[in-house]
Amino acid sequence: MISIKRRSLGDFIGDIVIYAVMTILALLMVIPFIYVIAASFAKESEIQTRPLFLWPEQPTLAAYKKVFDMNDMGPTVFRSLGVSIGVTLVGTLVNMLFTTTMAYGLSRKDLVGKGPILKMVMFTMVFSGGMIPTFLVVRALGMYDTFAALILPGAISAYNMLIVRNFFMGLPIELEEAAAIDGCSEIGIFFKIALPLSMPVIATFSLFYGVGHWNDYMASLIYIDDQKKYPFTLVLRSLVMQNAEEMTEGELPPSDTLKMAVIVIGTIPILCVYPFLQKHFAAGTMVGAVKG
Repeated sequence: MISIKRRSLGDFIGDIVIYAVMTILALLMVIPFIYVIAASFAKESEIQTRPLFLWPEQPTLAAYKKVFDMNDMGPTVFRSLGVSIGVTLVGTLVNMLFTTTMAYGLSRKDLVGKGPILKMVMFTMVFSGGMIPTFLVVRALGMYDTFAALILPGAISAYNMLIVRNFFMGLPIELEEAAAIDGCSEIGIFFKIALPLSMPVIATFSLFYGVGHWNDYMASLIYIDDQKKYPFTLVLRSLVMQNAEEMTEGELPPSDTLKMAVIVIGTIPILCVYPFLQKHFAAGTMVGAVKG
């Protein structure tokens, strides 16, 4: 006979408290985003008179028409979106290439000098060169005002690499031994055994790296001088910092509405990618963190 354990009153109250807290936290995260979307379709007068609303009284597409107007802001917005997409794709590929290869190498027990290398990696998690020395290095290497400055200085994250390494250390050693007996090299084992078994971790950290590249504006603010190479975040920052009077002359959309519209446009790519990779988060981060 299967016994069913009855829940106590304390468990029931605890569940209610947990659900209430989680609901409040969810609302605190969702409501501001809904407000940004609603404000992007609203008029300036409504934004000024209503501090918070989830649906505009008189929806309008004026801000979006302004953003995509090819005679005004269109070229800048589309060019910056192209730059951000390119930097995100190439940067994420470079990040994962360096992260996975170094993590796999450091996961091998017979690697010569593994201890000192790991200590140097951990040292970088506590101490860094700083902004000015990094800028001098980037300029000395000829990467200033190039897209390489947005990718190579942060080509690998020590924290992410250590988690991926722990995941590689938890892979069944029997598979690697069987592949080695069949004549597979270390590179072959890496590409044919380790990587296919590590797709949850790869998907998780690819999204982490990708979101970091997409949202980063500090690197472009420091290293990029040509406005034609500005990523989307830097264009958005320029719009936010512009004077409101400059954006409301004549029949131009109000600055607040325009800012909200640009924020929504910049968020759409991440929203389109995130649902497909969300299921890998728990499997990728938790497994890599507890094994090894």
